[in-house]
Amino acid sequence: MKAKIRKLAVTVEETQREMGREIAPPTRKAVAVAVIENPFAGRYEEDLSELMEIGAELGGLLGERCVKALGIEPCAAESYGKSAMVGEAGELEHAAAILHPKLGAPLRAAVEKGAALVPSSKKMGSPGQVLDVPLGHKDAAYVRSHFDGIEVMMNDAPRAGEIMVAVAVTDSGRPMPRVGGLRHEEAEGKDGLR
Repeated sequence: MKAKIRKLAVTVEETQREMGREIAPPTRKAVAVAVIENPFAGRYEEDLSELMEIGAELGGLLGERCVKALGIEPCAAESYGKSAMVGEAGELEHAAAILHPKLGAPLRAAVEKGAALVPSSKKMGSPGQVLDVPLGHKDAAYVRSHFDGIEVMMNDAPRAGEIMVAVAVTDSGRPMPRVGGLRHEEAEGKDGLR
């Protein structure tokens, strides 16, 4: 593995009640985080292909960890998202190199399919700062009930020379969705939109 991982963490959030109503079945989100060494910390590097390869490794690893944490078959995953926070000795482009060129394909394999773009965010930060991971339906971007997000934070990451990379997967949309639009059951997943 190219990624030099200092720490891995997986969290599952389950919503059982909302506005005094029982959510049955509960909605669940899993987020898996890897804190890795930034090989380009403190210096400019034109060729970011090493970070792109690390992204490919982490897409599969973190996606699989989320699916396992939810206790579902990969095909039962409904939405996903990705995010990265670069420590102060790195640059925003390091997060982009991890997230965009190659992380998506292994994540899609971990959730079986994934026709829609994987929502993403990137930022620079310091230990203990919150990282938001946006979520969207894995096969049909127009499914509004799955526009969501989850926060993740690690008290000691990212350090200056590190990158914190997060992948989130859900087994459902938001609790009690009612803003209209395409429903999960209606999604075809052919074009990534509908």
